[in-house]
Amino acid sequence: MSRKILVIGSNSFSGSHFAAKASYLGYTVLGISRSDQPNKCFLPETWGTDFKKSYEFRKVNLHRREEVKTLVSSFNPNFVVNFAAQGMVAESWEAPNDWYQTNLVAQIELHQILRSLDGLVKYVHVTTPEVYGSTLDWIEEDQEFNPSTPYAASRAACDLHLRTFFTGLKFPVVFTRSANVYGPGQQLYRVVPRAILSCLSGVKMPLHGNGESTRSFLHVDDMVDATLAICEHGSVGHTYHISDQELITISGLVEKIAEKFEMTLEEVAEKSQDRLGKDSSYKLSSKKLRTELNWAPKRTLNDGLSQTISWVKKHYPDLKSHPWTYIHKK
Repeated sequence: MSRKILVIGSNSFSGSHFAAKASYLGYTVLGISRSDQPNKCFLPETWGTDFKKSYEFRKVNLHRREEVKTLVSSFNPNFVVNFAAQGMVAESWEAPNDWYQTNLVAQIELHQILRSLDGLVKYVHVTTPEVYGSTLDWIEEDQEFNPSTPYAASRAACDLHLRTFFTGLKFPVVFTRSANVYGPGQQLYRVVPRAILSCLSGVKMPLHGNGESTRSFLHVDDMVDATLAICEHGSVGHTYHISDQELITISGLVEKIAEKFEMTLEEVAEKSQDRLGKDSSYKLSSKKLRTELNWAPKRTLNDGLSQTISWVKKHYPDLKSHPWTYIHKK
């Protein structure tokens, strides 16, 4: 069978790592994004000679329906993996219509195109645990939705839309919800690279809500391996959690990074007001993924942080000139 993958949001952090690995494994990969390709230091397919065997990138906005339809129909993928979404929780309160346009309306337009493809075997929709709201206990994939922000609500609405497509049209969707992903090439406003930059520069980062919220952090390579397994062997109509079972507070994570530079938490971060609607914890049971698809994370948090520090240090001259805070794009 032909092995063609369309990767949507292919120059996002997670999308770029997935596209590079899929190309390396022999898939024919078409990557699309509404954004121009970023600096090479953020793109793993440029880091080695083996990655770009069969990978093409095209800039296209999902709202340009006819352009997307022509491109996707011509490629006629067997698999589609969709990483595209408007992220950021706090900012979604300021212009929620932008989040709904990107995370729901544009996605519905895309799904209308995909449902007509002859060769589509599976559509992997990369969504978020934020649709659940804060979880005090470990939850499985049948947990009810309880979104607490416009961002989370926009993602939940799209997930519900896709459920109707599966039930009514047998659309071959599979959902993934992952723990916090980190690693080399991540956007600089995210907590791990931002903490490393604070250690190197002496410019303190804000620690929202004193860093008391709890998360599981998963190396991007482990997320990619899980997503590829789901793409190849996951059951349509199902949801899979991708998560390590190790939990850490945000302040504990920043402190762990600071210690690698022989610094203290107080030298790296300063307390800041918590963000509206921020969930205190996500506890995702990944038993289903581990049992059905024999997946388990291979990278420890300690080793993953060291690898990410090496990436930041290597590219620090370039990274200093890039924004360290989120810049909203409609």
